Amino acid sequence: MSSIKIIAFNLPQYHPIPENDEWWGAGFTEWRNVAKARPLFPGHRQPNLPGELGFYDMRLDDTLERQGELAAWSGVSAFCFYHYWFAGRRLLERPIERLRSMTSPSLPYCLCWANHHWTNHWAGISNDILVEQTYPGLGDHRDHYLYWRNFLSDSRYFKVNGKPAMVIFRPNDIPKVARFVDLFQQWARADGFGDLFFIGLDHDLGLLDAGFDAVAPHSLNIALAAYLKGHRRAYHLVRQRLGRFPRWVIDYSSLDRYFKNHLCDGITTLPTAIPNWDNTPRIGRRGLVFANSSPARFADHLRRSVSGFTAANDGKDRILFIKSWNEWAEGNYLEPDLVHDRGWLEAVRSFVSQYNDKNFCKGR
Repeated sequence: MSSIKIIAFNLPQYHPIPENDEWWGAGFTEWRNVAKARPLFPGHRQPNLPGELGFYDMRLDDTLERQGELAAWSGVSAFCFYHYWFAGRRLLERPIERLRSMTSPSLPYCLCWANHHWTNHWAGISNDILVEQTYPGLGDHRDHYLYWRNFLSDSRYFKVNGKPAMVIFRPNDIPKVARFVDLFQQWARADGFGDLFFIGLDHDLGLLDAGFDAVAPHSLNIALAAYLKGHRRAYHLVRQRLGRFPRWVIDYSSLDRYFKNHLCDGITTLPTAIPNWDNTPRIGRRGLVFANSSPARFADHLRRSVSGFTAANDGKDRILFIKSWNEWAEGNYLEPDLVHDRGWLEAVRSFVSQYNDKNFCKGR
């Protein structure tokens, strides 16, 4: 039976940096938005507060170790840390660099180059660029590879079918992306790492011809685009204007069938499961809320997300992304909270157990 590998995106934002101090005030982290959140409509549960891990600091060894232990307990196979590289300038790099220097936790991890501009948009203010993403060319690609190589040499670096995973957030933004992939492959082979496994977070299957091994469509965007049509869009906009609701308050179960995860095979097209969402702590009434999300409904979503996987004993890893481990200000997390405790993690743990049960595979 082929194995399933669950990769959870991890946001290394929970520590202050000078740039965020300048833009948002001294000592800013996402926890500031999380703690100040308030209910915006009847039945709206805010603030959503962390449970056993508390308001942690990701510069601390204890935080990284406890995150890894919880993830391993739940059946998460690896973290995928967002990695910010702007023509040699790095941001929020301290947690991943600290992790690399530690011998624990043993949980595998990989990096996702979040190669987008940093703008005010995430806070719902504007699209003003705070840090611009540029692509200077060969020299920068080489410098970037050399930095990434520090992590590839870590025995914990996550591999897909024996190949180190390289995740790119916006692959089509990279000029001559096929050349970019080829260069990294050449350098990795020369350094003894063998072939790399490139994953593009995009629905464009043309990336497979550009050297990518797999694509992971943005399932949330796909579901929203399919759901918010005609009368539904009009209803939500009217409710926002007249009832002072957030822009989109959508029942989790109603939206679930619009995800296209069932079309993914887990090999070249990788599904992304979404446990919950509420980004009103960041952008208030302009936000999106998945109403009535729960660990039980998330468990159903996980099962549907892998319904396109085959049970063939071909030895290939099946990959399922979960977005996300800890994006608390977007209400998008697996970590324990004060309401469900470890409920979200228990849903993953139960799902993995069922998936690995031969009878579960035969029944699909």
